[in-house]
Amino acid sequence: MIEMVTPEGFPSLPYLSPGALVTAPQRTLYISGQVGVDATGQAGQDIAEQARLATANVNAVLAAAGMGPGNLAKVTIYLTDEADVPAFMEAAAGALPSPPPATTLLIVKGLAGPNLLVEIEAVAVG
Repeated sequence: MIEMVTPEGFPSLPYLSPGALVTAPQRTLYISGQVGVDATGQAGQDIAEQARLATANVNAVLAAAGMGPGNLAKVTIYLTDEADVPAFMEAAAGALPSPPPATTLLIVKGLAGPNLLVEIEAVAVG
C-alpha cells in the first residue's frame, strides 16, 4: 500500500507531493526513462504529444508488470525547456495519478536524442 505523506504547513500545489510511504513489503518495479516516442520510434511533434506518449509508455510498462498508475511511488520528469512545464502538466493530466506520487521535475540541457523534449522514469510498488 502507498500512502502519500505531506507535512502540515506544506503548500498545496498540483505538482507537489513530498513523500510516498510504502506500508508493506511489495513487489518493486523500476521503470527506465520513457521518452515521447511511439511504437515505431517516432518522436512526437511537440511537448504535448511527447508528454502523452511518454506517460503512455510509462503506463504500458506498468501494465506489462500487472500494475497501473496507482502503483507509482516515485516519478522523475526531465524536460529540456522550462517553458514546457505548463504544457507538460496539462498533457500528462489524467495519465498520472492524482494526488501525484513523490515527484521530481528537472530541467536538463538535453536528452538521448536532439528531438526528445521529455523523459519520465519511475518506481512503482504493488
